[in-house]
This record gives sequence, structure tokens and C-alpha cells, in this order.
Amino acid sequence: MSTESDVPIEPLRLNKLDLAELSDEDVMERCAMGSEAAFRALVQRYRTRIMNLVCRLINDRDRAEEISQEVFLRVFRNRERYRKSGKFSTWIFTIAVNLTKNEIRSRVRHRGTFSLDAMEEESGGQGVSFPDSKPLPDEDLNANEIGRKVAEALHKIPARYREAVVLRDVEGLSYEEVGQILRIPGGTVRSRINRARLMLKERLKPFLSLEDV
Repeated sequence: MSTESDVPIEPLRLNKLDLAELSDEDVMERCAMGSEAAFRALVQRYRTRIMNLVCRLINDRDRAEEISQEVFLRVFRNRERYRKSGKFSTWIFTIAVNLTKNEIRSRVRHRGTFSLDAMEEESGGQGVSFPDSKPLPDEDLNANEIGRKVAEALHKIPARYREAVVLRDVEGLSYEEVGQILRIPGGTVRSRINRARLMLKERLKPFLSLEDV
């Protein structure tokens, strides 16, 4: 005979309000315990960031959607391996970056290109297209054009520099987190980011105002 004590406590207490008040790490801990609500909350929190990250790294929106879905599948499948001592954001971004690297390597093999940097130099430049549902004001058009130029510049620099600068300057991660995700020492992180910034500045110089240059 079932008693009140036999009823799982977590499903009764867990709701959207409770989850909203928890840190990513606490939500992931509940996901590891089997809470589907917790998993859905993590998807809600990170799906846009993961999608944008992958888009910026591979410049292919359709493929980025597929990779983003795979990221969350990996999170769910490996939920019991997560350790709360580490930041959830670092963990999920590591999964996303690794899957993206696999995608780039696959493209290099299929193109018969043996130099990743050479492929990156030749293949970039189209930017990420986000269709608009209605005309934008002039200032928004200008901002959209700047965004496209930045995307083009990003995809014309080698992948190792693009990864570092996107994680640091776009996603706002710390140098330490970037190093953990890319598995490189702090000095290398700073060197790659500085190099990436210089390359981007050089490529964007024709589109900057005189005072910006």
C-alpha cells in the first residue's frame, strides 16, 4: 500500500517559479536526478546562446540548428556525469565548441583541404542570415549592415582565433572559462584573443569611421 512518504518530493515541489530562482548548477543537479522540467528550463535558458554561438563559428544557420539540438541531447544523455563543482555554462559551451570543431573538421575532409586555417580563409564571408519580417528604420538597417560586416570578418579569420574571441567578447566568458573550454593555457587564450582582435580591426577598418580607426 502506498503512503504519503512514498510519493517523490521533487516533482511536487519543482515548478517554473522554483526553477527560475535556482542557479544553472542547481537546475542541472535536478536534471541529473531525472527532472524533465529542469532539463526544459536549461534548454529555455541556453538555446538562443548556443544557437548563436554555433552560428558564429560555422556560418551555417541550418546546420547550427542541428548541432544545437545535438548539444542538448548530449547534456541530457550525460546529465549524471555533470559535477556541480564546475560551472554549467562552461560545461555546455565545451560541448558546443567540440561539436562545432567536429563539424569544421568534417567539412575540411570533404573538401579535400588539409589546412584548417586555409579553409577558414577561403570559405568565410557570407555572414549569418536572419530574415526580417518587415522593413527596418534606417538606423536599424545600418546596425544590421554592421552586424553582417562583423560576421563576415569573423569568418575570414582562422577558427582557433574566432573561437577564442567569440567566447570572450561575444559570450562574455572569463579568460579562465575560455581556457577551460578550449583546453589551452591562460597565456595562449590572451594571445589568441589579442591576435583575433587585431585581425578583425584590420578587416573592419574600411567600414569604421575615421575616429574609430
